[in-house]
Amino acid sequence: QVQLVESGGGLVQVGGSLRLSCAASGSIVRTQRMGWYRQAPGKERELVAVVTSGSDANYADSVKGRFTISRDKDKNVTLQMNNLKAEDTAVYYCNAGVWSMWPLRYLEVWGQGTLVTVSS
Repeated sequence: QVQLVESGGGLVQVGGSLRLSCAASGSIVRTQRMGWYRQAPGKERELVAVVTSGSDANYADSVKGRFTISRDKDKNVTLQMNNLKAEDTAVYYCNAGVWSMWPLRYLEVWGQGTLVTVSS
């Protein structure tokens, strides 16, 4: 089993910053991509940022220049969020593609989510 646990959500004012962290645990052989998604009330879940095992990062257009994703080799991924806007309010979910054992298999794993509220 592999688990992802997020932390760092909370309430912040427009223009403020928050840092989200996600820690993976369990029988991990290798973590491929790691990323963050978000879901606002009444909307579908959307990709925020993703980073590959080679540290290549991609961002949603709406967060480019404001958010930065980073990771270590296999266990941790962070999302630094600056200049937050009201429309960034959502539940943020950590996601990872993980090779796990035994038996060796590829898993798509989600965290439980952490709420980010940006108030104006």
